[in-house]
Amino acid sequence: MSQKMTTLSTQEFIKRVGISRATLERWLVNGKVKKPKMIRFGKGEFRSWTPADLKRVLKYKRKNYRKGRGRKAKPKR
Repeated sequence: MSQKMTTLSTQEFIKRVGISRATLERWLVNGKVKKPKMIRFGKGEFRSWTPADLKRVLKYKRKNYRKGRGRKAKPKR
């Protein structure tokens, strides 16, 4: 049996990651997070987030994000 790969909408994705859409957009624009595959549907294009994308963004969030307090402080030398 082959397992079908499921994709997430951006709305589902940000809920699972636990960030706002604005934060996700900022990370994408600044190149902090790799952009997912785009799917054309009618006249629009939508992001198709995979489980691998989710894993990668959660890893970035754990390392760099503190909700409500900005970026994590860099360790002192």
